[in-house]
Amino acid sequence: MHLKMRNLNRFKAKIFRTLSDPARLKILECLRNGEKCVCEIVSYVGIAQPMVSRHLSILKKCGLIMDRREGNKRFYSVTNPAIFKVIDMIDKSFADILTKHVIKQIV
Repeated sequence: MHLKMRNLNRFKAKIFRTLSDPARLKILECLRNGEKCVCEIVSYVGIAQPMVSRHLSILKKCGLIMDRREGNKRFYSVTNPAIFKVIDMIDKSFADILTKHVIKQIV
């Protein structure tokens, strides 16, 4: 049982490392309303296509997104929309609470 919990914690850490990049969060936000082709993602994120492809690869390796090919286009979507619950939990009020806690420790 202990080994399973350790593996789960490692998996959670991997998810949080993957989510730690603002570009990857923006890609996921782009995919929130459904499947998008790479060209739409590049336009939304506003960074060069090779960098978007790199971030898409990282998200895919982590299991957060999947892709499918249609002709010469590749389309991406989230594997499980529950990831947005995790992302949405860190909202402005949560950030404000943490910021106040950090400021108290400094003072």
